Amino acid sequence: MIQRSAIFPANRHALDAVHGYSAAIRSGDGLCVSGQVGSGSDSSPNPGFEAQVRLAFSNLADTPNAAGYSFDGIVDVTCFHAEPETQLPTIMQGKAEILPSAPDRNWTALGVT
Repeated sequence: MIQRSAIFPANRHALDAVHGYSAAIRSGDGLCVSGQVGSGSDSSPNPGFEAQVRLAFSNLADTPNAAGYSFDGIVDVTCFHAEPETQLPTIMQGKAEILPSAPDRNWTALGVT
């Protein structure tokens, strides 16, 4: 049987507990990370879309680190966009800042309404 354990970054633990999910689950040698958003530990969103994007990527980076993993191990990213035609440039800039080196990760971007 594969051992599973929940991962909670220190600055997000209360928020994750309130909403009833784990920021990540370690299973064997792998780590599956839940979706991250641009809100602080009190769940309030940062003002401004660019600030939210930066915080979401920062929250995403904190999660593998809390589990003892490197962010370099991220192989796949999925994101959802309410206004992809206007939001994508900002998101791509945030992605480039947090994942600056090759190889590029698998990336799925979905427009939602």
